[in-house]
Amino acid sequence: MVLVSRKNRKLILEYLFKEGVVTVAKDGMKAKHEHIDVPNLHVMMVMKSLTSRDYVKQKFNWQWFYYFLSDSGIEYLREVLSLPPQVFPATLTKQTRPTRSGQPMDDDDRPKGKGKKGGKGKGKGGGGWARGKGGYDGEAEKEEAPAAE
Repeated sequence: MVLVSRKNRKLILEYLFKEGVVTVAKDGMKAKHEHIDVPNLHVMMVMKSLTSRDYVKQKFNWQWFYYFLSDSGIEYLREVLSLPPQVFPATLTKQTRPTRSGQPMDDDDRPKGKGKKGGKGKGKGGGGWARGKGGYDGEAEKEEAPAAE
């Protein structure tokens, strides 16, 4: 059992509410957490406690734990941290990306690209089997440019 001080617990909970997500390396003996100035083991234990109460959802991938704040967790942290109801985690706030002109971009303003279509035969090396003598480009090679006088 690990005892987590109130100061460290508050730092962890504030970071969780601010970001909405916390990542923790599986190596619990790592000295400090990457983003919070507390031991990694303390972050693991606080997140384990919140997971058991369904305040966060846990995912594990490639030796990392990912903890996502749930709706009930948001309410719990607002109560514990004495936050007003109009404050939300970063994962729930919509961020607008400015365009080159400085205006926010709507869906209609997004550039329409070709994607993967239409890219055949362009680039280094040309069009493969269709190029060369007798291919469809062979007709173009037979035409001669008018002689310059």
